[in-house]
Amino acid sequence: MEPIIDHLQITVGDFGAAVAFYDRLMPLLGFDPAKRVRARIEEHDFEVVEYSHPRLAFAVTSPRAGLVNERVHRRRPGALHHLAFRVHARDEVDELHERVKAIGATIVSPPREYPEYTPPGYYAFFFKDADGMKYEIVTHSRCR
Repeated sequence: MEPIIDHLQITVGDFGAAVAFYDRLMPLLGFDPAKRVRARIEEHDFEVVEYSHPRLAFAVTSPRAGLVNERVHRRRPGALHHLAFRVHARDEVDELHERVKAIGATIVSPPREYPEYTPPGYYAFFFKDADGMKYEIVTHSRCR
């Protein structure tokens, strides 16, 4: 088996605000806005917006009504700690940092080298969306 992730689906607190943010973010990460779809899935009680790319689909889902005031905590068991998107070079990390900052993401850590991480040449920045979901843009020796 080849370890390929087909799709990711995250639940957000404020669906409208999240969709507005991800509509700006996903094109920066290579997702084609023309391939964005939206649906309401009544039997599962949620709305979903999916951004598609030939290698990965990424979906944003509304919360259940009773959970709308819950907050993300990435250290809670079962939670996603963070999601990293890989690029090929440091200049791409730097450029995306500026572009992600410009769309209103909360920058957690600006681009820098992380010698404590492996593999060698690990260069990244971290940011969060409005719900506190943490993301990373990274390049390292395995990316080249």
